[in-house]
Formats: sequence, structure tokens, C-alpha cells
Amino acid sequence: MSLSAKMVFSNKSYIALAAIVAAAFWIIFNVFDGLLFFSPRIDFYYPIPSDAIAGFVLSNITAPLVGVVTGMNVYILRNSSAGKMVGSFFSGSILSTASSMCVGCSSIGVFLATTFGTAGAATSSFMANYQIPFRLLAIGLLAWAYYSAHNRITKSCAIKR
Repeated sequence: MSLSAKMVFSNKSYIALAAIVAAAFWIIFNVFDGLLFFSPRIDFYYPIPSDAIAGFVLSNITAPLVGVVTGMNVYILRNSSAGKMVGSFFSGSILSTASSMCVGCSSIGVFLATTFGTAGAATSSFMANYQIPFRLLAIGLLAWAYYSAHNRITKSCAIKR
């Protein structure tokens, strides 16, 4: 564990925030992928279809990363001056989260296609065909956001070694 993660997650409130965000995004990802259902009762699609395993694994990597990056960004937001905090919250976590929840990768793509006609169908088809590369890109952006937050935390305080 890095020094910045130790600093942030030594406080139980940041651990709780990261866990809640990770759980919420895990639920969102699996609902959008059509693996988790809430009607008529809570049900998980098991066994996972072979074509959905890669997306499921990548969403299980993405959700905790979103939680960790969110916790670190909130730490930066609370512990920085007003002038520096504008850019810290948009350090890639929002972009990577949006790209990993692409609407064409899920059942929402059908709604997109019917609402926007040909352009919606083309976009939905493109997103569905390139779902795995988009999710890998999202994980890369989250790793970059973690690195960026790590640098902001460690460079903002004088650490004596």
C-alpha cells in the first residue's frame, strides 16, 4: 500500500466512503450489464454467460478502483486550499467511470437506439462491439487518477524519510 493510501485510509470515514462508492458502482455496473435484477425480487444471473465473463471481471476491478479514487479525491478536496481544489475532483475518475458505464454496453443501448434512431443504433452497436477496450481504457484512466491523487497527496505535505 502506498504512503498516500495509508494517509487517506487510516481514517475510517474514508474507508466507509470508498466501500459505499465501490458497492454502489458494483450494483450499477451489474444492473447495466443485465446480471443483477431487482424485480420481482433481488436476483443475480448465475451462472454468468460466457460472453459476459470478461465484462463482469473488468467491472469487479473498476468498482473498487472508483471507490479508492473517490476516497482519495475527497481527502484532497477536504485538505487543500480553495485555489487548488478545483482541478483535483476532476482528475480522471469521472471520465473513467462514464466510459466504463457506456450505455451501449448494456440493455440501455436498446433504449438509446429507439430514441435516437439510426445514430443511436450506430452508437449502440459501436459501443457494444468495443465494450472490453472501453473498460480497459476506464481501468487505465482510474490508474492514472490514482497516480495523480497519490502525487497530489504526497507532494502537498513535507514527508521526511
